[in-house]
Amino acid sequence: MPEAPTSPNTRTVVEELLHRIGEGDPEQIAALYAERSDWKLDWPQAEHGRAETPWIQHRSSRADAAAHFRQIAEHHIPEKADTQVERILVDGDDAVVLGEIRQTARPTGRPYRARFALHLTVENGLITRHHVYEDSLSVTQAFTP
Repeated sequence: MPEAPTSPNTRTVVEELLHRIGEGDPEQIAALYAERSDWKLDWPQAEHGRAETPWIQHRSSRADAAAHFRQIAEHHIPEKADTQVERILVDGDDAVVLGEIRQTARPTGRPYRARFALHLTVENGLITRHHVYEDSLSVTQAFTP
């Protein structure tokens, strides 16, 4: 199978997304998303939208993306957060980011680590797909009273 050309635009947008996530401004992060997007989290459906983890839900708009990052900030201790990106794989409009999230739950004070894979699609310079696969059990345990 012939290799799809790597789109420098895709890598540039993904790297900028990671930079903005590190900066922590939800509105600036959301500006990289298309007005409508396919945003899914690979979590057990029963865990979506719990009071302890409200950011865990499917989303579909730029405003939803900003809300996601605001909710993450509200429920974690920023000074104790770290994300290790191990690899960014790009194939045309698609990219996969592999790494580990290290956070501390604000309500319980419990730290957690969660390995993740983030599948992004970039079209016309904006993110149109955001699918996250992560260790939901470690997150749930950190937030369970």
